[in-house]
Amino acid sequence: MGKEKLQGISFFEKYLSIWVLLCMAAGILLGRYAPEVPAFLEKFEYAQVSMPIAILIWIMIYPMMMKIDFQSIKNVRKNPMGLIISSGTSWLIKPFLMFGLASFFFYVVFKSFIPLELGRQYVAGAVLLGAAPCTAMVFVWSNLTKGDPAYTLVQVTVNDLIILVLFAPIVSFLLGITKIQVPWDTLFLSIVLFVVIPLVAGALTRFFMIRNKGIEYFNKNFVPKFDSITIVGLLSTLVIIFSFQGDAILSKPFYVLMIAVPLILQNVITAAFAYAMCKFTKQPHRIAAPSALIGASDFFELSVAVAITLFGTDSPVVLVTTVGVLTEVPVMLMLVKFVNKTRHWFPEDGSDVEAVKI
Repeated sequence: MGKEKLQGISFFEKYLSIWVLLCMAAGILLGRYAPEVPAFLEKFEYAQVSMPIAILIWIMIYPMMMKIDFQSIKNVRKNPMGLIISSGTSWLIKPFLMFGLASFFFYVVFKSFIPLELGRQYVAGAVLLGAAPCTAMVFVWSNLTKGDPAYTLVQVTVNDLIILVLFAPIVSFLLGITKIQVPWDTLFLSIVLFVVIPLVAGALTRFFMIRNKGIEYFNKNFVPKFDSITIVGLLSTLVIIFSFQGDAILSKPFYVLMIAVPLILQNVITAAFAYAMCKFTKQPHRIAAPSALIGASDFFELSVAVAITLFGTDSPVVLVTTVGVLTEVPVMLMLVKFVNKTRHWFPEDGSDVEAVKI
């Protein structure tokens, strides 16, 4: 990733939760006072996929995929333990922890407030969040803690490749436990639409731009042009989603707070586990920091896209994934501060520098 964004988190990224709240409000007002707009957009659907939302999600995900350097895979042997901890946390612990927390809260703790069938759909939304580790904002979190950029790049690349193989089986298995049957063809269609296509497009763009303009131009000039486009795509998607979700939120706003509880706990517990494992195995802080934050954060863009494809824009499952967008940024910023303050817990290796203040 070079020196891209070393100055830290951007204005839009730092206050993303505020923009999410504003877009939630805009979407709810749109659905309430101009219902013909979401009704019109609903007509543009093909194979259960809302094409306007699909286009916006491609706009979100494509710039992220351009940052993936598949050549970095050859560096996987440089710090295998950090990669093992991060990958193990992301794929062997995180999805099942999210499933367990969501089941506990929606079926037990909140059972007096949430009907069983609604709780089952909320668990499904949590599963979609937990089954996909973050591949974009991780670069920001790593930069804020002065994590090793090469290691972060390798881990993100590995996660994108693993998503192609494990996301569908894990989601299908865990949703099956909740007695929500998902057609495999629809699930694989989601992977093709929202991972394979943008991944291939991003890889081709990266290849041709670097070949014609060089890596420095690509990192410093080309990729930054898409940063604001990604945020606009995300926020526009949320406006459309909440134009369909407005009635559910206005009638029971307390549900949003209950949904947030297991999502936040999953972020914190997963980060703590990976961070503790890195300390136990004596990893340097520049490896421990991104390992913890990669394991904790979610690929909420993919989760929202798959939820919409599988269940429709007005589904409670989609509501859970959008609440994940709302909660993740402040939680991750809190974890970044904790990780920076505990730098002294880890061995010095001569490569650490002062972390970015936020």
